[in-house]
Amino acid sequence: MTVAVNEILKQAKSLSADEQLTLAAMLIGQARKKATAPTERYKWLDVMGAAPYPLVGEDAQTWVTRTRQESGHERA
Repeated sequence: MTVAVNEILKQAKSLSADEQLTLAAMLIGQARKKATAPTERYKWLDVMGAAPYPLVGEDAQTWVTRTRQESGHERA
């Protein structure tokens, strides 16, 4: 533990049990907020063009047409 954490722990020992529980709850709440803080989201313009074309060797419209035809054959 760091020196600051040890110092805070020494100070917390002088608190009543209720005050210690309140402090613990407040610290847990703060830690949860930091842990669940939204991650930075990328803007579309930042990532646009990052993947090579065509991504998996097939044009997007060709893939859509092929998969629609395949699913049409399965339904028939």
